[in-house]
Amino acid sequence: AERLHAIIKASAPALSPRTWYGMPAYAKDGNVVCYFQSAHKFKARYATFGFSDKANLDEGTMWPVAFALKELTAADEARIGALVKKAVS
Repeated sequence: AERLHAIIKASAPALSPRTWYGMPAYAKDGNVVCYFQSAHKFKARYATFGFSDKANLDEGTMWPVAFALKELTAADEARIGALVKKAVS
């Protein structure tokens, strides 16, 4: 979660950190744009990084809004950064 925080703040400094259902989230103008769900809290085999309907990620009639995370590679960090930038554009 700490690495995600750094990626999100570097990619979209205007987003404000907050909690959403007890999990870390980032908001623009008071509306949650993206969030993190801990694998440990939900007893899942992976953490989840996702986007709300306020994110500008629309691509045609279907697009992903959540991603499973087992670890963060440099490529994953770059992809998340790009998605966050697009989400707030």
